[in-house]
Amino acid sequence: MSAFGSPAAAAPNNPNNDILVSEPPNDGISSMAFSPSALRPKNFLVAGSWDNQVRCWEVQQSGQTVPVGMINHDAPVLSVAWSTDGSAIFSAGCDKTAKMWSPATNQQQLVAQHDAPIKSVLYVSDMGNGSPCIITGSWDKSVKYWDIRQPTGSPIGSVPMSERVYSMDAVGNLLVVATADRKILIYDVRKPTTPYFEKLSMLKYQTRVVSCFPDQTGFAVGSVEGRVSIDHVSEADKKNDFAFKCHRDDGAIYAVNSIAFHEGYGTLATAGSDGGFTFWDKDAKQRLKQFQKLPYPISTSCFNSEGNIYAYAVSYDWSKGAENHNPSNKSYILLHAVQDSEIRSKKGGPPKTGRR
Repeated sequence: MSAFGSPAAAAPNNPNNDILVSEPPNDGISSMAFSPSALRPKNFLVAGSWDNQVRCWEVQQSGQTVPVGMINHDAPVLSVAWSTDGSAIFSAGCDKTAKMWSPATNQQQLVAQHDAPIKSVLYVSDMGNGSPCIITGSWDKSVKYWDIRQPTGSPIGSVPMSERVYSMDAVGNLLVVATADRKILIYDVRKPTTPYFEKLSMLKYQTRVVSCFPDQTGFAVGSVEGRVSIDHVSEADKKNDFAFKCHRDDGAIYAVNSIAFHEGYGTLATAGSDGGFTFWDKDAKQRLKQFQKLPYPISTSCFNSEGNIYAYAVSYDWSKGAENHNPSNKSYILLHAVQDSEIRSKKGGPPKTGRR
């Protein structure tokens, strides 16, 4: 994307000279996701926010964005996801429901419901029997599986959790669930109600985010203590587990709000309450590039399927409580044109794909 356009002058603070997404949400931005590879060469970005809305934009080759559509929930939206073929967007949040929306037809329908807010919604194209499914993780201490081809009613599977679900991610057959009591549960989606194994996070404080490796061999965990752990699924690979410090500045410690993996190289980006984002190589255990910090937190981020755009949301994350929330600091989304030299492992190697 060499012709990615020029930085948007309208961005309130933009130290990395990135592109401002037009018509951003009016409140905190909780979740973002880029369209899957099935829609290439087009790129679409979807975001869920605390103004109860789900917005979608087309990202043009110039890097400029064009709004595609928007739907509403009855309460703040906490999570968004795409179907593998790109025909549907899923969203869930504090209204205790999950919706399926087709931007092409603007049709929407209820697809899941819980007894408490839904923190995460995921789409899995094949549960091992050829059937697609959405997975929801809720503060009602449950993970549920739903067949979107059937009318909303009872889930096709439900797994009780020991505490509220704080984060989930899935790649291929690997599903990872993080709960409020720092437990990490690993599932094979082909056996969705029985954990492959569970463990206590090696991080000492509250989990904020989990993200699966693109090759399904492990996952990363981020916490409020400014640390990330790298965990492997196979017992033979656990010797390579480690944790590292990040998002710290002159003794101040900030939450890690987002971990996004590059599908092509398996390297990753972290973003946090300090307003910074950094690209890392977990295999070489080295920082690839640290970018200039923004004056406000980065609440969520994601790479597009091709790996040449990194979107990050500049938005209050409530890490300092309601008393530090300043409504005059408007939320916005920036798009960074990723250079190969910024994100590619210095060790090289083949692509490590597997997300669906």
